[in-house]
Amino acid sequence: MSETEIRKWLIDGRVQGVFFRESTRREAEPLGLSGHALNLADGRVEVVAGGKSDDLDRLEAWLQSGPEAARVDTLERVAAPDDVPSGFRTG
Repeated sequence: MSETEIRKWLIDGRVQGVFFRESTRREAEPLGLSGHALNLADGRVEVVAGGKSDDLDRLEAWLQSGPEAARVDTLERVAAPDDVPSGFRTG
């Protein structure tokens, strides 16, 4: 049985202005993940997601390349918060 956890990633590259956040939401929701995808002032995107570890693995694999127009240079997993609200939002 898959464990439930929370993960946080910082994605760098051409990830703003290429539909990255909305595409991440569209990947996360069918997997039953909660969290958010946010643009950061330094040009990166922050993704926080909570759910089953197998589903988080699937999202992480997708984040390595993102949507078609994106270019992911680095995908870094960093310390995650203790909880996430329900649903998945972009901002």
